[in-house]
Amino acid sequence: MAAEPALDPVLDTESDSDTADALLLLSFGGPERPEDVMPFLENVTRGRGVPPERLAEVAEHYLHFGGVSPINALNLDIIKAIEAEFATRGIDLPVYFGNRNWHPMVEDTVERMRDDGIRSALVFPTSAWGGYSGCKQYHEDIARARAAVDDAPEMVKLRQYFDHPLLIEAFADAIRAAVAELPGDRRDRARLVFTAHSIPISADNASGPPDELNLYSRQVAEAARLCAAATGFADYDLVWQSRSGPPQVPWLDPDIVDHLDALAGQGVDSVVVCPVGFVSDHLEVIWDLDNEARERAAELGMAFARAATPGTDPRFAHLVADLVEELRTGAKPLALSCFPRLGCTANGEVCVPGCCATPSSGRRPAR
Repeated sequence: MAAEPALDPVLDTESDSDTADALLLLSFGGPERPEDVMPFLENVTRGRGVPPERLAEVAEHYLHFGGVSPINALNLDIIKAIEAEFATRGIDLPVYFGNRNWHPMVEDTVERMRDDGIRSALVFPTSAWGGYSGCKQYHEDIARARAAVDDAPEMVKLRQYFDHPLLIEAFADAIRAAVAELPGDRRDRARLVFTAHSIPISADNASGPPDELNLYSRQVAEAARLCAAATGFADYDLVWQSRSGPPQVPWLDPDIVDHLDALAGQGVDSVVVCPVGFVSDHLEVIWDLDNEARERAAELGMAFARAATPGTDPRFAHLVADLVEELRTGAKPLALSCFPRLGCTANGEVCVPGCCATPSSGRRPAR
């Protein structure tokens, strides 16, 4: 049974959410052609002073896959699944799609929503987490888009959902499927390793309201604990991936590849990696895990299997509909932990005073 959270969002969004007439899926964005890659990366890193050589290095990761990120296509699949789930439940809301960093840009989508007569919308972010990059930056996207569009719709962001039962169930089944991919004689001794996007330690220290700091890393740790418990793993590891900052800035560690080296030194010969910090197969998943980590495991003689992300699981659309009905009908929120239900607010305002300080220039994760 879901535990009662300790704290609800402090802003009252009921007057906006109960009259919502659309849902906006708000995501990160990604290039869809080789010529899109550098302009996309320049959008991602604007104002951060990232050196050109670093952009060129990351661009090679995209070009390895033909210059195409999987994220837009995966989000369109999620939208189709949401529309089908809405039809099943009788939720009469059109679903729109907007991105922070690449087309369709959220500003253009909000303009189209206004022209379609949308007056109030709910916003589903493709991040389950708290913290600046996981939550507050989506508030900023909403505020920026509304400022760019005259007579923009009212917009209510849905809450963080890292401990929703359906998310944990989807990850748990993906872990079981990954274990089954390992050689039969190594499955029983496989080490379960969870990964999430690393962020600067200073950013993690500032994530959450004053009495709930380190919210991001604690939420990731809680999701990992829930997934491990659901799959019967008493022992597991939580590590990080996709670090992109300057070496003098401390980030959450250890890195997944370094951790594989450490496990091999302990005699571990099989590993299941679960990207618990990712909703879909972003480039970080298919490059950092399916390429770099898998290749390192092979060099170490280690059997390697990667659990699927939950965005393609039918339960993910059910989760989205659950979050919508929480606000529209007052349905009881579903959560497996006692963490506060944060992240829900209207028109780009912060959900709790003092929550998630904006990082200084150059210290945001560059995905």
